[in-house]
Amino acid sequence: MTEGRKKFSPDWISPPGDTIADLLEERGWTQKEFAKRMGSSTKQISLLINGKAPITQETALKLERVVGSTAGFWLNREIQYRERLHRLQDSQNLEEWVGWLNELPVKELMDAEAIEKVRLTSKNKPDVVDNVLHFYGVASPDDWRAQYQNMAVAFRSAKKEHDIGSVSAWLRLGEVKTENTEMSPYNASRFAKLLENIRSLTTKDPDVFKDEMQRFCKGAGVSLIFIPAIPRAHVSGAARWLNGRPLIQLSFYGKTNDKFWFSFFHEAAHILKHGRHAVFLDDSLDPNSGHSEEEDEANDFASEILIPSRYNEYLPKLRSKRAVKEFSAMIGIHPGIVVGRLQHEGLIKPSWMNDLKEHF
Repeated sequence: MTEGRKKFSPDWISPPGDTIADLLEERGWTQKEFAKRMGSSTKQISLLINGKAPITQETALKLERVVGSTAGFWLNREIQYRERLHRLQDSQNLEEWVGWLNELPVKELMDAEAIEKVRLTSKNKPDVVDNVLHFYGVASPDDWRAQYQNMAVAFRSAKKEHDIGSVSAWLRLGEVKTENTEMSPYNASRFAKLLENIRSLTTKDPDVFKDEMQRFCKGAGVSLIFIPAIPRAHVSGAARWLNGRPLIQLSFYGKTNDKFWFSFFHEAAHILKHGRHAVFLDDSLDPNSGHSEEEDEANDFASEILIPSRYNEYLPKLRSKRAVKEFSAMIGIHPGIVVGRLQHEGLIKPSWMNDLKEHF
């Protein structure tokens, strides 16, 4: 959870020149006389006193000799002044950026403890903007758009309900969860072999298979994380490379095991086959939404692992729950996955045998 941040918001900001002016008054010096002692022009001294010219290291050493204290004191005074100026400007920017919050699932981020949970009042909104910027690791809403809108473009579905703010929040939650996690180097051949071990987990409960899946993936240098779905994101899974290592992120969107397992093997295909530079975002509720060679290849890969094509001749004969269960036991897979395939291929109606699926 992001801690609340108290920002310095002074009603006034005192430049180092105020301190210099006080010292000149104590000594009875005019700015002209002070300029001579400093070896500078009266114009430059005026700019210095008014905070329009910064105190450099050279100026700080001169101030040390002419009016006292240390060069470090004057340099620190300058740094504090400039920081406060930028803080004031930043506070104004945060107030101007509150409209950006309308593009984001702020409530869901608060519920996930990704940002501090506060009431969204006018007074609190600038602080919420600041917390959201820290969460995303960006300096401004424009930088957020540059970073995450490009990722959302990779979501090849043309559906309008895929909200970029929600998709970006879901992606970032995954990034945060996997940051600073130690991983072995990626081994593609080992990952491909381990997929058969993972397939055997389809008959297990989520409380069992989640940890086992992550253990197998980690053994091949692949990060696997589970981030609950965010409303309006409609993302079942994502595959990408983050900081030089592969990441598969799953949401349980769709809530049935046939969709979940298809999503996992679909994303695994992207990692194995489709390079390190693309970001693949997928919707298991509409697996044909991609309409690209990569998406078709990933679909075929997932289908082949779950129910190998050598069993295709059996599928039209599976007209009862008993037949589905016997076939599932024969090939070592959960019957709900078989039902999902039969429905997808139009061999049974979408309303048939859904009680054989497992709901997460």
